[in-house]
Amino acid sequence: MELVRAASLSGYFAVAEELRLEVMPLLRKAHISRPMLSNPEQMIPARSALRLLEASAEASGCITYGLRMVEHRQISDLGMVSLLIIHQPTLGEALDVLGEFRNRINSNLTLQIEDHEDSVFLREHFALDPPMASRQVNDLTLGVLYKMCRTLMGDSWRPQCVCLSYERPAAPADRALYERVFDCSLQFGSDFDGIVIRASDMARPNPRSEPALARHARDLVHAMIDPGERSIAEEVEQSIRLLMPAGRATIGGVADALGTNVRTLQRRLDREDTSFSELLDRVRVQQVSQHFANRRLRLTDIAQLLGYSTLASFSAWHRSRFHETPSKARLRPASRHH
Repeated sequence: MELVRAASLSGYFAVAEELRLEVMPLLRKAHISRPMLSNPEQMIPARSALRLLEASAEASGCITYGLRMVEHRQISDLGMVSLLIIHQPTLGEALDVLGEFRNRINSNLTLQIEDHEDSVFLREHFALDPPMASRQVNDLTLGVLYKMCRTLMGDSWRPQCVCLSYERPAAPADRALYERVFDCSLQFGSDFDGIVIRASDMARPNPRSEPALARHARDLVHAMIDPGERSIAEEVEQSIRLLMPAGRATIGGVADALGTNVRTLQRRLDREDTSFSELLDRVRVQQVSQHFANRRLRLTDIAQLLGYSTLASFSAWHRSRFHETPSKARLRPASRHH
């Protein structure tokens, strides 16, 4: 079952109070109770959390509900792992810790770090099967990641920009909120949602780092929790997301990325009762709706992002998978895609 920590909804009630939103009907509809959220370490269904945020945004008429929650969040909301993160010597090492303990923070959320010459793209994916589109969760996770980077790097640090795939909000109050939360250059209508930083920032010293405290924090964290062993299927899915836009998400390419060979990779996937083709298809299904929602992307662009060399091959896959053409599927509202 897809689960997240109750801490993922930290700030929800504070925003509801600001907006004078009656939350009890929304909680009942999402099958969440207030006692379930009283313990930050309590695990709750991920889909319920997503539905609650989307329903709350719709009921309040506030498209920035998730982003408003960011203003109530602290790095400590990550739990005990925050002690380890905050004392890492560099931003890159802090992000590594975030990935290391992903299964104990939010197993459905993956951090993708992409090198692009002098820049690094930080992108997060909320991977559910079948997928669920959620602007509120996208804003929330991106805002929390940005806030963590600022906490580590100090108030004077700024990324190159924050990219958002949807259009610039029309309401001045909403625009002001984005500018306040991110406090840096914003690019709306981008090809992806993420943070673009300088490559040199990954090795930039964390002014709050204390090596002795970092060692102590790691001992403490390992004494209380373990990173959670990632399955080979999870490792393969992560590699597919990284390699797919470049057309390199083949079983051979993924095996190379994981430091193994095709035969060994196939055997390990067989033991988990899955296959490379199933995982590749699952990642494509998860991402196609997100790409359809970005109106700036042409179908040929989406085909390339999903690892297809031609629009025809992408269309053939889409017709086989969803029994309709991608052009027809894209005419529907984003919330109804697949």
